[in-house]
Amino acid sequence: MAHAIESALAQTWPDKEVIVVDDGSTDGSLDLIRKFDGQIQWETGPNRGGNVARNRLLELAQGEWLQYLDADDYLLPEKIANQLEFQRSQPEVDVVFSPVTLEYSTENGIRHELSCIPEPHDPWVLLARWYLRQTGASLWRKQALIDVGGWKPNQPCCQEHELFLRLLIAGKRFAYCPDEGAIYRQSKDSTVSTSDLSKVHEQRLEIETKAEHVLGQRGELSSDRLRAINDARFEVARMVRVYNTRRAEEVIATIKRSEPDFVPRGHAARLHYRVAYRMLGFRAAERIAELKRKLAS
Repeated sequence: MAHAIESALAQTWPDKEVIVVDDGSTDGSLDLIRKFDGQIQWETGPNRGGNVARNRLLELAQGEWLQYLDADDYLLPEKIANQLEFQRSQPEVDVVFSPVTLEYSTENGIRHELSCIPEPHDPWVLLARWYLRQTGASLWRKQALIDVGGWKPNQPCCQEHELFLRLLIAGKRFAYCPDEGAIYRQSKDSTVSTSDLSKVHEQRLEIETKAEHVLGQRGELSSDRLRAINDARFEVARMVRVYNTRRAEEVIATIKRSEPDFVPRGHAARLHYRVAYRMLGFRAAERIAELKRKLAS
């Protein structure tokens, strides 16, 4: 918590306010927050969830642009300045998105890994492929968030992605800035993303379906966008099959209805898998892949 606040205060962009909302913490965070009295604006209340806290920050913020930052993460000093300087060249933009740096604590010390955002930088493709990065990596226009109703309070997971989708549906403009400046610490502790994977997978599939529906209605479902949506579905299907074979096959059936000629590609399906999938189908390809894993172990 202290490192997060210090990194916000250390931003080189001069015209800033730092606001902290304590969401009913019980781990001593409030004592740390009080040490910054006079440097930040803060308030505390009962635990109501991260999205409620983010909406409260949205209400309290006076500036035109918002930088969200979770308690475990931090920013490099130039992060906001770099993104705002970039935004000046594209004044119509509502969300400036950038890569994020993942920070791992290992036995040999701290290790950093840049999580890049591949081209093309079509935000619909990036959303479908889950390449729009963690909350703190973006800079958000306050009015754009207000226009779409802010963060969804009861969203159980995939909160950023659900919000990205509503912003895109509302016609808000996204722009890629290559300057990374957000550090996302990778915790070993269990989170909703690891303790309830089925919930994460279902929320992701719902977002993919909504994106396909909206783009189809608008006549904007290009082949690249459709391919991205079905690539994502396929990857989810392979993960779901580990604990729910029937559900995985339902996802594959959805892909076939959406894109009859679909064949998997990339890291999720190596050459031998693609050949088996094309000739024998998903179920057989999975069984062959499982057998190869057993023989290799």
